[in-house]
Amino acid sequence: MNKSTASAAIAGILALGGATQATAGVPDQPSTWEKCAGVAKAGKNDCGALDGSHGCAGQAKADNLDIEWVYVPQGTCEKLTGGVVKATKPAKKG
Repeated sequence: MNKSTASAAIAGILALGGATQATAGVPDQPSTWEKCAGVAKAGKNDCGALDGSHGCAGQAKADNLDIEWVYVPQGTCEKLTGGVVKATKPAKKG
């Protein structure tokens, strides 16, 4: 086997191994999302506050406020310290 053939074979094996490894750890897309309140970091909330004090994402003034929320895959919110499920919605079909 010449040097270029060996290099190509090694590159192919590494590429195959990388592709297999990359897909092995990727979870399935969630079928349902939860609106999880009490876990958003300051400036990292999804959409408006539950009490209507603002109507946009990224406006949470402090960490972990009970009126601020983020979407998480179903079954995740209750695992987070301070997380409270406020609503669920189906995931978009892509």
